[in-house]
Amino acid sequence: MAYASHLLNHSRKLRNASNLVHHDPALLVRWFSSDAQTSINRKSDLWKMRSQGYITSTRNTVSGTVPNFTKRNLSVATMKMDSIGGSLFNGGISRGSHVQRRRGYASAADLPPHQEIGMPSLSPTMTEGNIARWLKKEGDKVSPGEVLCEVETDKATVEMECMEEGYLAKIIRGDGAKEIKVGEVIAVTVEEEGDIAKFKDYQPSASEPATAAPKEKSAAPPPKKQAVEEPTREPEPKVSKPSAPPPSGDRIFASPLARKLAEEKNVPLSSIKGTGPEGLIVKGDIDDYLASGAKEVSAPSRAKVATDAALDYTDVPISQIRKITASRLLLSKQTIPHYYLTVDTCVDKLMSLRTKLNSLQEASGGARISVNDLVIKAAALALRKVPQCNSSWTDDYIRQYHNVNINVAVQTDHGLFVPVIRDADKKGLSAIGEEVKQLAKKAKENSLKPQDYEGGTFTVSNLGGPFGVKQFCAIINPPQAGILAVGSAEKRVVPGSGPEEFKFASFMAVTLSCDHRVIDGAIGAEWLKAFKGYIENPESMLL
Repeated sequence: MAYASHLLNHSRKLRNASNLVHHDPALLVRWFSSDAQTSINRKSDLWKMRSQGYITSTRNTVSGTVPNFTKRNLSVATMKMDSIGGSLFNGGISRGSHVQRRRGYASAADLPPHQEIGMPSLSPTMTEGNIARWLKKEGDKVSPGEVLCEVETDKATVEMECMEEGYLAKIIRGDGAKEIKVGEVIAVTVEEEGDIAKFKDYQPSASEPATAAPKEKSAAPPPKKQAVEEPTREPEPKVSKPSAPPPSGDRIFASPLARKLAEEKNVPLSSIKGTGPEGLIVKGDIDDYLASGAKEVSAPSRAKVATDAALDYTDVPISQIRKITASRLLLSKQTIPHYYLTVDTCVDKLMSLRTKLNSLQEASGGARISVNDLVIKAAALALRKVPQCNSSWTDDYIRQYHNVNINVAVQTDHGLFVPVIRDADKKGLSAIGEEVKQLAKKAKENSLKPQDYEGGTFTVSNLGGPFGVKQFCAIINPPQAGILAVGSAEKRVVPGSGPEEFKFASFMAVTLSCDHRVIDGAIGAEWLKAFKGYIENPESMLL
C-alpha cells in the first residue's frame, strides 16, 4: 500500500483520487503488490485496471526495481475518454462531452505528465472537423469550462471547452486546419507551467506506430523461393500506323461504320492504312488509330480549348458545412425513393386571421406573426393528426416519433441550416414566431449549437414569401420521411355561385416530398388534406 501511496502523492491529479481509493482500495493494493511488480519486471503483456467507467493501460514495459518517481521513469499510461466528460478524479463525472483525451504520465523521451486533446465528436454525424480559430494560445492557463477553440463541424461552428485545469503547452493543429479526423490530436496540456517549454517541438506519437506497423508486418515473413516462370508474352496489339497519303484522285475505301466513326472522332481516313479485304478501312482500324495516341483535335476543338483557357473565374473554397450538406443531399436523392404531391390552398382566411393577431400583438408589445409561423403550426398539427408521416425508415423497422419537431430551412452566407422547433404542435403562434427569429439570427451568425438543429422529425422549406417562388420540390432531409415545400401566394380568378359570376382569391401552392418506403401515396394525400384544412380554416388551429 505504501507503493500506491507513493504514486498517489506523486501526481497532483492523483492526490484527489478519493473516489478511486474509496471504491476499491484492495484493487490498488493488489495492483501495486510485489507480485504485480514481478510481473512487470518480466515484461508481462498488459496491465489493465477497470473501475467506474475508465480504463488505464500501459504503452511500454517497466524494467528494474521499484522506480524513483521524482525521475518520472514510470511508463506511459493512457486514458481514453469517448463520450464521458469532466475530470474522473474530481469527485464526479459530467455527461455530454465528446472530447477525446489521452493522458501520459511519462514518455520514452522523458516528457513530464501531459494530456493530449483530440478532435471532439460534436454531432452524431461528425467524422471530421475544422479548427476555425483558437481562443487560447500556447502558454495560457486553462480552467474547466473555458473555451479553448471554435470547431467547424458538419452542422455549425461549436465552441470546445476545456475539461481540466492546466496549461496549454502545444497547439498541434492551428487556426484554419481542415479535415481533422475525430480523435486526432489537436493540442497538448500540462499540469505545471514550468513544463510548457519541454513541448516546444512535440509531435503526437500515436500515428508513428500505425505507419510503421504495416512495414514491419510486411517485412517479417521472409520471401519464399519459388521457381520463377518466364512470363508469357502477349501478342502485341495490331495498330494501324499512319501511312503516306495516297495520290490525289485515288479513292479511299472504308466501311460505312468506319466513315461515321472517323467523322465523329475527326480522324482523317487518308492517314489510315486499311486492314480489311483489298485495303478496306474498317472500324477496328479507326479504334487502333485512336488507341495509338494520334492527335485528333480539329479546328473547332482547338477553338473551344482556347475559349476555355480565356475564361475568367474564381475557385471558392468549400466549407465543411457545405461539403456535408452536399453529401447528405446526394445520399438522399440516391437512396430515398422520392415522390411528390402538390395542392393549392386558399389563404384568404389565413391572411385575415394573421392581420387580427398582429393587431393584438402590437397592442401588447409582442412580435408580429408571419405566414411561415402559421405554416409551421399547421404542419405540426397535421403530423399529429397523421402520425405515419412523422416517422423515419430503418432497415429493420419504421420508427414513428411521438414528438413533433419541425426543422425550418434557413439560408445564410455560410450555407443552408435547418434549426429545429421542438414540440411545435404544443406551442402557440407567438412562441413559434419568437423561436424562429432567434434561431434564424443564430444561424446567420454561425453560432448554432447541436441542440439547436438536432432531433427534427419533419422539415418545412419556404421559398415563396422571401423569394416569390411559385412552386418547387424539396429534397428530403434524412433520416426524416417528408419535407414540405411552400410557394408564394398569388391572386386568381375563381368561378362564383352564378353562371356569369366570378371572384378573386389568393392561393398558395405547397408540395410534399415523401419517402415512399415510409409514406404511401394515400397517407401523403391524407396529410396534405389535413394541412389544407388547417390553412383554409385557421381558427381550427387555435382549438
